[in-house]
Amino acid sequence: MSPEPAPIAAHTISVLVANEPGILARVVGLFSGRGYNIESLTVAETDARQSQSRITIVTKGTPMIIEQIKAQLDRLVPVYRVRDLTVEGPHIERELALVKVRSTGDKRGEALQLAEMFRAKVIDAKADSFVFEVTGNSEKVATFVGLMEGLGLVDVARTGIVAMSRGGEAF
Repeated sequence: MSPEPAPIAAHTISVLVANEPGILARVVGLFSGRGYNIESLTVAETDARQSQSRITIVTKGTPMIIEQIKAQLDRLVPVYRVRDLTVEGPHIERELALVKVRSTGDKRGEALQLAEMFRAKVIDAKADSFVFEVTGNSEKVATFVGLMEGLGLVDVARTGIVAMSRGGEAF
């Protein structure tokens, strides 16, 4: 019998970098140059005094590929630290989405009820449409979007995942 192939799983990787021009292009270039896919990507400055940013990447791969990705990210300059939150233990992931729904009559009321159930906020309301803001894990966001499809979904904008480890330690 041949050995079973290594399982492909999603991993959330957090990368602390210098906030300087070109770093995001180098990170994305590393992925595209080796044929790795990025499922989700977010980046923002996290410490203005030290000019640092956090890049959160969700990617899929076998354990060997994930290790290669982490090692290659760690070699990039100016990367300070690479963490695979998926394997390091408990962590928190959140995503934000703006969801535009065109609805009138009963569907309008149903959309508002679903929004309340999902703790989504109405951030824009017109006579025939709403824009909702929903936050939570990716499954919650996807479920909310899916339910809105039957009620007049017009457009969706998602931020991608942001994540950090639980507990008292920094990065």
